Amino acid sequence: MINSIIDSFNELAKYIIPLFLCCIPFYGLLVKKVKVYEVFVEGAKEGFTIAVQIIPYLVAILVAIGMFRASGALDVMLMGLTPILNLIGFPPENFLLGVMRSLSGSGSFGILSDLVNQFGPDSLFAKIGATMYGSSETTFYVLAVYFGSVGIKKIRYALIAGLIADVVGILSSVYICKFIFS
Repeated sequence: MINSIIDSFNELAKYIIPLFLCCIPFYGLLVKKVKVYEVFVEGAKEGFTIAVQIIPYLVAILVAIGMFRASGALDVMLMGLTPILNLIGFPPENFLLGVMRSLSGSGSFGILSDLVNQFGPDSLFAKIGATMYGSSETTFYVLAVYFGSVGIKKIRYALIAGLIADVVGILSSVYICKFIFS
């Protein structure tokens, strides 16, 4: 019974995105009477302008991440925290991904790829890493790029809220995966 429901949803999932891609322009054109192509081109121009504006912020955050990793500070921090991580049940193998996830999407994806290659895709470390990757955000990147592109200088509580959400997502990933897959 459950398998037939899952198969039905999997079959439906194949058509949802193409259906949306076809229906939304027709809805705009026929129902809302919007010149869909012209609006799309205008949005693309605006997106390109924003992309050019955020390049300095993107370069700054990527350089900072590179310096942190290249200096060895991340490795020293990991060595010092390993006993504490073992005490609370957090795998030290996943700590680097947890730290990097808040900084860089591509950097954390590289770490996740290393975990999968090193331990295998069905290992607990890879499952925790994949869940961690999906349940947290690149908080510093988002703040630097998006806030910087619109000229926001005072981020107020956005950093604290983002980091709390990241920590909750990361810790939940560890403990839920250990509960389910151990």
